Amino acid sequence: MKKTYGWLSAFVLVLLLVLAGCSDSGSKEGAAEKEGDGKKATKEGKDLVIAVADNFTTLDPHDTNDTLSNSAEKTMMEGLLGFDEKMNVVPLLAEEYEANEEATEFTFKLRENVKFHDGTPFNAEAVKVNFDRLADPESGLKRHSLFSLIKSTEVLSDYEVKFTLSEPFGAMINTFAHPAALIHSPKALEEFGDEVGKNPVGTGPFKFVEWKPSEGLKIVKNDEYWNEGFPKVDSITFKPVSENGSRIAMLQTGEADFIYPVPTEQVEGVDGKNGIEVDSKPSIVVRYMAMNTMKKPYDDVKVRQALNYAINKDAFIKVVMNGQGEKLDSVIAPDVQFYSQQELYEFNLEKAKDLLKEAGVKEGLKAKLWGGNSSSTVKAMEFLQQQLAAVGIEVEVVPMESGTLSDKIWSVQNVEDAELELYYGGWSPSTGDADWGIRPLLGGAEAFPPKSYNVSYYDNDEANKLISAGLQTADEGKRAQAYADVQKVLWDDAPWVFLSADNTLAGKKNYLKGVYLLPDGSLSVSEAEIE
Repeated sequence: MKKTYGWLSAFVLVLLLVLAGCSDSGSKEGAAEKEGDGKKATKEGKDLVIAVADNFTTLDPHDTNDTLSNSAEKTMMEGLLGFDEKMNVVPLLAEEYEANEEATEFTFKLRENVKFHDGTPFNAEAVKVNFDRLADPESGLKRHSLFSLIKSTEVLSDYEVKFTLSEPFGAMINTFAHPAALIHSPKALEEFGDEVGKNPVGTGPFKFVEWKPSEGLKIVKNDEYWNEGFPKVDSITFKPVSENGSRIAMLQTGEADFIYPVPTEQVEGVDGKNGIEVDSKPSIVVRYMAMNTMKKPYDDVKVRQALNYAINKDAFIKVVMNGQGEKLDSVIAPDVQFYSQQELYEFNLEKAKDLLKEAGVKEGLKAKLWGGNSSSTVKAMEFLQQQLAAVGIEVEVVPMESGTLSDKIWSVQNVEDAELELYYGGWSPSTGDADWGIRPLLGGAEAFPPKSYNVSYYDNDEANKLISAGLQTADEGKRAQAYADVQKVLWDDAPWVFLSADNTLAGKKNYLKGVYLLPDGSLSVSEAEIE
């Protein structure tokens, strides 16, 4: 199999970041107050301020476990491949690749005449240094697991490199596009060692200036960037602003040019006012209620299907999501690679009651629903509580602080000891591939906590074989068929109550173009432009 790319007119950079405090973005003083509905905002200069909801944890992509930090890293570093605005794989530092039929060998032809920000050349040796680091089991890096299958990285020439895996892995191309595979300058790795996470040096459109964790990150234009004509702005300052109202206020006053996320309940109040536009787009984030299939009565498929019929998904989207989403019609969202649409479980109380009766479940069944303690999560859990009461299930909502919830789920060593009954959560497959949307969540015993995220404790031999089949080849047709089949199995077996696919929500001033959220909720700024 061979993929060839001629040239890249405008690559996609993703960055999910955080901003705090206030700063002069260069907007004309008082402009927000003078602008009426639909008016064009104005701005002086080409320096952007972006406010996001949290702090970065590190700027070393190999040791990053959160999308927010990965997004910041993507402004300064690039991988061999990346994702476009639809989560399709696109070329960055590689121009073409080949994969053998068995999905054990991957050969990349690299882009020439590219330099790191420290002036050193990007070449095959730089690729080897980075992936040897990632594949080293002694590295202790958080993202080692994604690349642990790499048996060897071989330099074939200055601009050609070959990866050999220890076993077939058909999702490897999407894994190479994952932000964990961003490439450091080898000189920086040697010079900074463990401190490279505070001193990022890459090939990207922006160069690192300063990062103060509680105050924000500043980056400036890379004047020697390989993609001619980009970037089109001079600098970007990211500020962590955790409070929703404060981010909104920064956008209204012009202290920020772009904010993420916009709370669903505030979309109508700000969109089209003060020169603000709110972008709402489908994402690959799915919402679901997992059922512990090892516990009674959730070990009975009739019960699991009954709960799907008992929940009004239209009302969930209207009440909980404020209209910012669509009904989930598979275990993965439509923009995930190899998605296959299923027939919806339409709201039907009588059918739900009949299935529960057939399963021998008597009215008054008591259940505990776990989830986080954010206001939006509690709102969702209380909605599910009310819905299930209509079919005689008494649900106790148990919100928990994230650390407590994590301990309760991931400290369990034996399935029999798992307390979890019902769990409300969400998932975004960061590789954009069906494998990462399915295997960590529903991939059998190998994905049970604490190994992975299968909080349904779901283990189905047929599903496991199909998931494995999707990884045994690099042939996209064969992979598509395997994932279509497994989505049907999972949908019918219903280890989840399938709820929604979220929309991404970002707010921006209407003079700002080329900045947008990708389906995984990360932010692209590579094409940022002020009109």
